[in-house]
Amino acid sequence: MSQETSQLASQQASQLREAAKINTRELRDAFGAFMTGVTIVTTASDDGKPLGFTANSFSSVSLDPALLLVSIAKTSSNYQTFSTAGHFAINILAEGQKDLSNTFARPSDDRFANVSWQLSANRNPLINDVSAWFDCTTHAVIDAGDHALIVGKVEAFHSAGFAGLGYYRGGYFTPAKISAEVIAGPKVIVSAIIAREDKVLLVKTPDGKWALPSKEIGKEGADKALAEIFARYQPDASASFIYSVYNNTETHYQYISFLCSAPDELATAGDTSGQFISLEDVETQAFQDSALASMLQRYRKESELKSYGMYFGDHSNGTVRPLHS
Repeated sequence: MSQETSQLASQQASQLREAAKINTRELRDAFGAFMTGVTIVTTASDDGKPLGFTANSFSSVSLDPALLLVSIAKTSSNYQTFSTAGHFAINILAEGQKDLSNTFARPSDDRFANVSWQLSANRNPLINDVSAWFDCTTHAVIDAGDHALIVGKVEAFHSAGFAGLGYYRGGYFTPAKISAEVIAGPKVIVSAIIAREDKVLLVKTPDGKWALPSKEIGKEGADKALAEIFARYQPDASASFIYSVYNNTETHYQYISFLCSAPDELATAGDTSGQFISLEDVETQAFQDSALASMLQRYRKESELKSYGMYFGDHSNGTVRPLHS
């Protein structure tokens, strides 16, 4: 083999190794495409102190015997206690318990300070008014890379029948209330914030302003309107969650914006009138109206933090409800 051929082979091998590397941020986003419920995992230390953390990496395993599992990072401050305690409980949150989820996801000296709970027969805190709980003894602790899988044997359980709290692509959703809470009348316009990397898909209005791809809802509903937007501008896009809901008190239209995503740079381009634009490159006055400019300014800030909220109000005043911590 000549030196030139050897160098070429070495370069190709290096390129293959580089291609095989996994971008952990993109992998996390891909994992986030799987809709899950939200749980609080609890146990008590030897001295009786209640402990808990928020987790959506929960799964049923077996009916006979009754087994379930939860994943915990080895870097977590809870890892040592939960992997050795010998018992734990899974509390599946109801859709009205987003604040509880946030409380147990943030650092705190006493996450149970303002929480109603009771101790189970296996010395696990069971939180009141959850959708369901499972009182477990530890069946196995399995090494799994930078995490461990804690498998629990279900010793007792209860299901209250409440709608559960959902989690999808970094935000909460509440399936039982979302339709009634959002769509308030017949004059509704849906728009899509289709994001890819640090850019958003924008379209030009007839007067040369920038706007989001949008469509008035027909008899078919919001899903149909979104599907038509995606088909025209970005066929591979998908909706993540509702980002903004506001009423225009002058036109009496309601505007609902969905935060969406496009998979990658190779996604189908769709209608060429839409362009992925960095919001840094657009002046406020270049947007269709002040409401859109304000919403996208908020989106720009929140996307940098990867922490989003949902806006409710009218075209000039409203409130932002946090979606996740």
